[in-house]
Amino acid sequence: MTPPAGAAAPALLPAAPDLAAAMGDWLRYLTTERRGSAHTIEAYGRDLRQFLAFLAEHLGALPDLAALAQLGPRDFRAYQARRRTGGQGASSAARGLSSLRGFFRYLDRKGLVHNATALATRAPKRPHGVPRPLTQAAALNTIEEAGALADEAWIAARDEAVLTLLYGCGLRIAEALSLRRAAAPLRDMLRIVGKGNKERVVPVLPQVAARIEAYLRLCPHALPKDGPLFIGEKGGPLSPRVVQRNLERLRGALGLPDDATPHALRHSFATHLLGAGGDLRTIQELLGHASLTTTQRYTEVDTARLLAAYEDAHPRARRGE
Repeated sequence: MTPPAGAAAPALLPAAPDLAAAMGDWLRYLTTERRGSAHTIEAYGRDLRQFLAFLAEHLGALPDLAALAQLGPRDFRAYQARRRTGGQGASSAARGLSSLRGFFRYLDRKGLVHNATALATRAPKRPHGVPRPLTQAAALNTIEEAGALADEAWIAARDEAVLTLLYGCGLRIAEALSLRRAAAPLRDMLRIVGKGNKERVVPVLPQVAARIEAYLRLCPHALPKDGPLFIGEKGGPLSPRVVQRNLERLRGALGLPDDATPHALRHSFATHLLGAGGDLRTIQELLGHASLTTTQRYTEVDTARLLAAYEDAHPRARRGE
């Protein structure tokens, strides 16, 4: 049987055999029954391995199921303190504790471990983050200049096509790179499978479809219908890291801020739609947000933009009156 994503050989886990087996069962459950993505399963497995490594040091012995049942508030606070001193950000800390709660809930349902403290543990409140989009001019200029970094015409066309998808359709980088060759030529609408395997349909602008077609015309590799739409230089699936590195190089060339990442193009898509009169519910559906609260962050961005424009243009604001 193929091990689930994120799993490690029992001998390599810092855990007793009964706990290692339970972790493997949990990851298989997430993979087969909950249909979690490979990326999510890998992250959960990594979070749990870090927790078990901490416990092995903290307890002075390999943790087993009985040890998990005995953990108290001080143990979980010690783990959170260790992660903070290790430089873990608030978002990663929150996800890590969510992984632990999920594992303990699973153990509780299976009758293996009951630990009320673990189920009630919450991460420190994350700081409220506001997306930082690019201006419309900067977003378009970034796409236009993306091809200038490549030595081959087909790679230049590919890079422009990927960034156009992120900005023109509001896709996450993983969503764009998960598209199959069979998706092209792009029609008026594109079906996307996003986080949690949730499907949504996004409109496709003619400019987006044209960029994809230009890339396919120049691509020297045969692309099977069930293979990836975007490929790397040697013909394998295009890595997100390649796209991220290209943006890093463009930041220096175009004088863009450090937060001008591929995801910033998705933020830009949402902010520019809102600024053009788009309603929040529609933007929520286009972005694939589960909660409207997440989408409402863009109203703060748009409000800040309007205030900046007011302060720049209004005569009384300019005089400080």
